[in-house]
Amino acid sequence: MAVPLGRSNIVIFFISMSLVLTLALGVYASNRLLTYWLVVRGLEQAFLPQEKTFNSILQALASRIETEPAADMSALRLTDEASADSRKPNDLVGELQRNAGQAPDTSKVLDAVAIFPAPTGSSLQRPSPVQIHWHSEGRLRTSNTISQAKAALNGNSPLVAIPDMSWHGTFGANALIAYRPEGASPDFPGLLLLVTQSEILNGLTPLIWLISAAIGGLCLASFMFAGILLWLRFYDQLQTSRDIQYLAHHDTLTGLPNRAVFNARLTEALRLAQAKASNIGVMLIDADKFKEINDTYGHGIGDVFLQIVGERLKAVFGNHLVARLSGDEFAVMLTSLSDPARMTRLATDMIAATEAPCTIDGKDIRISLSIGLARATDGSWRSSRLLHCADLALYRAKHSGRSTFSWYTQSLDAEAQKRKEVEEGLAKALKFNQFKLLYQPQYALKDGTLKGYEALIRWDHPTKGIIRPDDFIPIAEDTGLIEEIGTWVLNHACREAALWQDRSRKVAVNVSPAQFIAGETQKRVAQALQNSRLDPKRLEIEITESLLISNTDAVIETLQQIRDMGVSIAMDDFGTGYSSLSYLSLFPFDKIKIDKAFIQNLGKDASTDAIVTSIVGLGRSLDVTITAEGVETEEQAILLSAAGCDLVQGFLFGKPDTVAKHEAAYPVFPLSPAGRRWFPRMQHQATSAQVPPRIRLAPKLAKSVRPAAPQPATGGNSEDPTPQIEQVPLQTAG
Repeated sequence: MAVPLGRSNIVIFFISMSLVLTLALGVYASNRLLTYWLVVRGLEQAFLPQEKTFNSILQALASRIETEPAADMSALRLTDEASADSRKPNDLVGELQRNAGQAPDTSKVLDAVAIFPAPTGSSLQRPSPVQIHWHSEGRLRTSNTISQAKAALNGNSPLVAIPDMSWHGTFGANALIAYRPEGASPDFPGLLLLVTQSEILNGLTPLIWLISAAIGGLCLASFMFAGILLWLRFYDQLQTSRDIQYLAHHDTLTGLPNRAVFNARLTEALRLAQAKASNIGVMLIDADKFKEINDTYGHGIGDVFLQIVGERLKAVFGNHLVARLSGDEFAVMLTSLSDPARMTRLATDMIAATEAPCTIDGKDIRISLSIGLARATDGSWRSSRLLHCADLALYRAKHSGRSTFSWYTQSLDAEAQKRKEVEEGLAKALKFNQFKLLYQPQYALKDGTLKGYEALIRWDHPTKGIIRPDDFIPIAEDTGLIEEIGTWVLNHACREAALWQDRSRKVAVNVSPAQFIAGETQKRVAQALQNSRLDPKRLEIEITESLLISNTDAVIETLQQIRDMGVSIAMDDFGTGYSSLSYLSLFPFDKIKIDKAFIQNLGKDASTDAIVTSIVGLGRSLDVTITAEGVETEEQAILLSAAGCDLVQGFLFGKPDTVAKHEAAYPVFPLSPAGRRWFPRMQHQATSAQVPPRIRLAPKLAKSVRPAAPQPATGGNSEDPTPQIEQVPLQTAG
């Protein structure tokens, strides 16, 4: 781009110089033409009154030629040729000088020549015209002036002034006056006068300079105006060229160098490091959950957010090269501080710098950065390899909880290769139908009935066997295959549920934020129901709070359309987010699922007991079904029943398996004809005749449990071995 622009400017420069030269020549030529015209008019006005004198002289010459023999004629020049000074005037010339006047500004007659035409039919010999040596004598600058004067004698004007001017506009001291009477016979002679023109030139000089100055001023003004326009255009081009050069090497949003500059500088630094046997360090930095910031607050605030991140990067890394590679990904090159300890310290300082408040348009936005670090330790490293290693470390940091940093290790290459194999295998799994669904049952604690199943996907790999979703779902979300996989799960779950023998069982399908598309998901749900002919009341869609954060209005509208079909909506992993309670007021969920992280500590931690009790109470007040997931022990089931939880699922009630096996194992514990709450038998309970175990509860949970019925005094088999529940202090519970 710069080369064509430079050529264009060179062409413009030469055109401008040509215009300047043309302008100067035009001013000079106008000056010379004006001077020539004024001199001609001045000479003609000076000698026009002498026409009678010219006529009388020519009449006398013509009569002398007719009366005197041609041989006696000395010449037709009116000066005395025989004298030593040929410029000495004879009587005729003296008469011309006297009649022309001697005013200071008037031309003087220096010499005269009579020009006779060639004889026409007369026997009288006419003398041949003499050679006029005014040019050779130095009186005229150019001989062309004499030729012009002779030609003027044959013209229509009786008196013509011919200034002596060279082709380049230089005036001589003299001029010529050509006179031949108007209407004269062809044989009548003409008169050439050599006169001075310097007096007229001197008199015209002020006027000529004034007019020339005016012309020059106008031309200069025009030139300056054109020059200003040309300069503005050139300046705009120069500024545009600078902008293009800047944009080619910098990011327009943050002002940081871009990927091209970073790669070039990194390649050069590696070359120098190889020559000096030094090390190079690289950090790749990515803003965590930046898409959610854009979706929640808008792209304008997202742009300001990136600018703030860029400023904090420059503040921490100082004179090191900081570049923006793409959307929310930045890079730092370290040359002088590339040892592991200092790089670790800088990464720690960068993480600490994100803790400072970030307020944009009155909104507090948390900055979270993940950092991947890598070092080039020898001369064999290339920029692409170094960036790839830093990218692997960044991927590890993002999957290690975010807002942290991670170093590159060789084991990451194996993980990357494994991840690549999984990516390639997922596409084949969809193509060759290698996925299958397993189901985990959901039981009601009130009467022990089986209410439904949660559909869980498994990958039946042809060589590696069953692969759990934790191993491939994150990769599917990164590659974008999660949408196709989620559609497969939804369609197959509905199709299989429609074939179950018990039509009262519900099926729950998880929809992750990565596969949820506002405006499209409801269409996929409707299509799945239509293809499977499943009753919409038997389908349950489970979402997480993070889905609502991304685009609340659009998501709620989509969920409402799904709910209008008759499908239930459940909030999964309730209590693990930041705004779970606020979202309950935005959308009327049908079910709330308590995350298994709370269930694991149930009865062991007072705060966990309080949270579970609050969630159950909230569900009762909102008339929302409460489900506890991850129930693995009988104590957890008893405590949840005491708290009033509606449904449970977990390994205690069945691991993910086929529906046929779960139906064959139903019920997992006996039903109570009296409607009392039943729980699984304890592992250590040998016979039904033994005394029921004493389950110790925290005070809040014990208040909601009905006291146990008194045991009969006599032994024997009991059909209702309900555990005895006692209230104990929280610090000794569990």
